[in-house]
Amino acid sequence: MNKKIAILGTGANGSVISADLIQAGLDVTMIDMWGAHIEEMRANGLTIASGEDETNLAVNAFHLSDVCTFTEKFDVVLLVSKAYDTRWLAEFIKPYIAEDGVMVGVQNAMTAEEIAEIVGVERTLGCVVELASQIFEPGEVRRSTTKDHTWYGIGAFDPSQERHIDLVAEILGHSGRLEVIDDILSAKWMKLIVNSMIMGSMAILGGTPEQILKQNGAAYAQRAREWFLQAGEEALAAGQSLDYKIVPVFGLKPEDVTNTNNLLETLLDKILLDIGPGPVNTSLQDHMKGRLCETALINGLVAEECEKNGRPAPVCEHMVELSRQIHAGELKPDPSNLDLVRQ
Repeated sequence: MNKKIAILGTGANGSVISADLIQAGLDVTMIDMWGAHIEEMRANGLTIASGEDETNLAVNAFHLSDVCTFTEKFDVVLLVSKAYDTRWLAEFIKPYIAEDGVMVGVQNAMTAEEIAEIVGVERTLGCVVELASQIFEPGEVRRSTTKDHTWYGIGAFDPSQERHIDLVAEILGHSGRLEVIDDILSAKWMKLIVNSMIMGSMAILGGTPEQILKQNGAAYAQRAREWFLQAGEEALAAGQSLDYKIVPVFGLKPEDVTNTNNLLETLLDKILLDIGPGPVNTSLQDHMKGRLCETALINGLVAEECEKNGRPAPVCEHMVELSRQIHAGELKPDPSNLDLVRQ
């Protein structure tokens, strides 16, 4: 393949994806705003640790400020940034996307239509991702979901995008299992339901799945699960009001998610199985680093959509508030925060 690929946003997941594509022999340019990370990769390469294995790769890494020196355009841009950085990064990279190129948001939250609005609907493709990794030191990433447990769903939400599917499928297929999904926006909302259950909540409780659900006793684990599922109920209701459909994600089959009274439990148990007991999720990483997390664009979006339809969403609303308090330094992530939640 002779396509030029940019990974815009090379934190934990962006670095993992970059490494997979580089190892497959693809032409990858890594672009990020974290200067120390870029400089470390330039000097000593990118290190990916997974289980007992560790790989160090030479990479082409660039600061955002370097992009203005680029003379060639990219055939494919994979945006792997925080959801709240989507709009400005799409505007930023737009002049460097080839006329017949494509930009894909490999992100949480509902960013696909935002990207299309900026770079053009015909130069966009929808994507859902299941990949857990963490980064605390520049140039050093720990991958939690191995390649065989990493999953991508891609799809067109406009006929003009269908021409990009084969190319993007070939590229992302080097990083994990891949499915082409007809109703990609519904699939993205299905992922948002999952994120609404476990991302902000576990970050507020300050632990990994093992710590939250195994190390605080059975009664605590049951209360936590009930809280997660209540957030999922609100997200499911919000999605139905937006006419999103229930579609399988993460490699589940249609029969796993239809005609069942246990949809949310199925989704929750599937994600916990796939990511394993040890990952520090991205929202908790953000809290630990003093950074803004994505809770307002996940649980906050659920609460907004419920409010439009006159339906309360107290659990998601409160998750946003507790996350705000943590970011403001008024509260610390801790298992004891379960006593503060509204159930």
